[in-house]
Amino acid sequence: MKVPLISSFDPWQNGLCTCPQKLTLNPYTGCDHKCVYCYASSYITGFNECKPKKDLIERLQREAPKLKGETISLSNSSDPYPKTEQYTGLTRQCLEILSKNNCRIHIITKSNLVIRDDDILKQSPSTVTLTITTDNDQLAKIIEPNAPPPSQRISVAEDLISQGIPVSVRIDPIIPFINDQPQKLIKTLSAIGVKHITSSTYKVKPDNWKRLSTTLATVAEKLEPLYFKEGERIGGSILLHRDLRMKILKNVRDLADVEGIKFGCCREGLERLNTAPCDGSWLLPKPLGV
Repeated sequence: MKVPLISSFDPWQNGLCTCPQKLTLNPYTGCDHKCVYCYASSYITGFNECKPKKDLIERLQREAPKLKGETISLSNSSDPYPKTEQYTGLTRQCLEILSKNNCRIHIITKSNLVIRDDDILKQSPSTVTLTITTDNDQLAKIIEPNAPPPSQRISVAEDLISQGIPVSVRIDPIIPFINDQPQKLIKTLSAIGVKHITSSTYKVKPDNWKRLSTTLATVAEKLEPLYFKEGERIGGSILLHRDLRMKILKNVRDLADVEGIKFGCCREGLERLNTAPCDGSWLLPKPLGV
């Protein structure tokens, strides 16, 4: 029996997850952004070999009519807009099917290609979350080598907002000594009309630590005691000490507050910092009659 394409978000029931109830769909397995801090590469074999799900469109056409207007999140274990999407158009086809079946659509991506599908997103209750880890294009090229530069993502956010499609931004993950001073970025986001920011701190897993310490050796030397001596092991990850996580994320929350932006932190056990549902899904337009 095939596993359904659409499934409940967070099937493992992670105790740190505070997301509202929703469903999730990953049109692709894996991702080609090759971010040094990536977590999903630790549990998805061959993660960098991004491939579409087998019989994706046929299976979605069977599953979507059974839905009842639920929120569908694309994507949580990959990016719905890898480079190959320019040629396959599979995510666009998925959006067309979901829209026809009255779903509420929440896209999570690092790609500027999402702007291609603004016509569909304007037809359905939709919101887009763009991950913008830093506003420094040169730094982003190091830590997110195959993703579009953040300057392009900021431009896309502005374009989407101008068309009435609400946008939130993930400043995520925050890594000390790399991107833990996001004042300028948050001011920029406020100026273009972003209403929500989600943040979390970098969580060490063996594979992402190997990539980070190889790519940014000097920074890794500073991070090592913060994680491996003073940090906390939760599940299969090593987190910064709770007090340091609180300090970092409260700073982001306070900066967002000043700009009138709502804030949520992701899987930190610090939900009291949240000023809105953590994932930004509160931005989804309400269905007619609600």
